[in-house]
Amino acid sequence: METVTLPVPKAFDFGQHLAYLKRSSNECLFRVEGDAVYKAMTDGRFAAVWKVSEDESGGLKLERLSEPVRIERVRAAGLTEPVSGHVHAFAEPKTVLAPSALTPLTAAAVAYTREWFDLDRDLTPFYELAEGDPLLKEPAARFRGLRLLGIPDLFEALCWGIIGQQINLAFAYTLKRRLVERYGESIEHGGESYWLFPSPETIAELTIEELDPLRMTARKSEYLIDTAAAVASGELTKEHLLSAGGLKEAERLLVSRRGIGPWTAHYVIMRCLRFPDAFPIDDVGLHNAIKSLTGLDRKPTKAELLEMSAGWTSWEAYATFYLWRLLY
Repeated sequence: METVTLPVPKAFDFGQHLAYLKRSSNECLFRVEGDAVYKAMTDGRFAAVWKVSEDESGGLKLERLSEPVRIERVRAAGLTEPVSGHVHAFAEPKTVLAPSALTPLTAAAVAYTREWFDLDRDLTPFYELAEGDPLLKEPAARFRGLRLLGIPDLFEALCWGIIGQQINLAFAYTLKRRLVERYGESIEHGGESYWLFPSPETIAELTIEELDPLRMTARKSEYLIDTAAAVASGELTKEHLLSAGGLKEAERLLVSRRGIGPWTAHYVIMRCLRFPDAFPIDDVGLHNAIKSLTGLDRKPTKAELLEMSAGWTSWEAYATFYLWRLLY
């Protein structure tokens, strides 16, 4: 089995990530057990179960636990850049392998993990900003080393944003599980099922009536099918959004689609496109976190939020994520 380790940047605390990933017992796309995360990852043709843990040097250790399984309808994760840098291969101690020396499946898992944990970002400016900010100082100190955990696949990020509209987080997880377990593919390993998110091609072929057993609203079902069709056809791609010219243009392209408003657009830009200035300012969780920190007897107004966040320029996404962490 293949094992690689990924160097991590300064201010990286794997324990903080494990604590965040355990926030819902109803998560269906990975499993946290002990000091490791277990997840199925794919290169678009094959998939395997991987274990992500911390190695003795503090890096992220990525171990393939199962033999590759050919999959039917799952696309690659939508990553737009090849793996950069080098990774250390423990299969041959003290040997450093270039990405080209890795199998396609392992290279895809490495790329996914790097993006999932946002390993290529320097958080020094964010922590310097937070030190002098009355709202961010406490969460930045409390959760130091936590990175904005992402959703590298565009279709999954869009679906999660649409599913989560105007419902509580617990029910959103329930709906996601129903969707994944009904239309996704799974790999069996060690008596557990590890699920891959359904492909857009699969969802695009469905009708609203076929999604009805999931107990989503008809409108959300319609939005999911429309979005799946746009992604499956190549009309809506991560590459296009990333090259659109910045936050405002990516937001414009997203909100032009049915079912995607400003909150969903900024959520996707934040978790998938990784623009650090994404800012879902209308998010209820953000409002509740600020209300708690400030001792207000009501949620802050948008004008108050704009004033409070004036110093977060270029780090709005991380500021939001750290404030969310106070609640979840």
